[in-house]
Amino acid sequence: MRVLQIPVGQMANFTYIIADERKGEAAIIDPSWDLDKIFDILKKNKWKAKYVINTHSHFDHILGNEQVAEITGANIIQHKNSQVSKHMSVSEGDIVNVGDIPIRILHTPGHSADSICLIVDGHLVFTGDTLFVGNCGRVDLPGSNPREMYTSLLDKIAKLDESLIVYPGHDYGPSPTSKIGKEKMTNYVLRPRSIEEFLQFMAADE
Repeated sequence: MRVLQIPVGQMANFTYIIADERKGEAAIIDPSWDLDKIFDILKKNKWKAKYVINTHSHFDHILGNEQVAEITGANIIQHKNSQVSKHMSVSEGDIVNVGDIPIRILHTPGHSADSICLIVDGHLVFTGDTLFVGNCGRVDLPGSNPREMYTSLLDKIAKLDESLIVYPGHDYGPSPTSKIGKEKMTNYVLRPRSIEEFLQFMAADE
């Protein structure tokens, strides 16, 4: 398995490519800007893009969907709550395979109703805008829900294997990646607190 983290655009976004090199199959996660970087990598490595997977449907994560799908033939995958164009819908616990690499869907609403995290082969997790290194996504946007964010962070993400490498949707932290265990120790949004304390904390943080 190979994972490429690609900084794109002017909003510190990350696009990712995950590939089963032996099978020559790849998935593109959250394509937005600088699509030539994606096409160059696919061509150079002779990888076929099977899927485009979006961690959520905000514009800065889906802007390149249609172009990537048209050029590569990849199918677009989003959570079933997404209201934008897709080929396949997924739900909590679904498994998507890229070559022999299993990707498990974890539904993590809060930043948006259709936010998902992607747990890949038990080794890493793409967290989109649910969890950043050192922070979490906003909960004051249309479709955001701070109560759901609490559940996603404290009841789901904080209970993942601490060895999982965290690949976030934006380069907003002190490092481009982290681990679940480190985030539990250092990220203030994962600190154990009641739902009432979390809501007060998030309101103050905004």
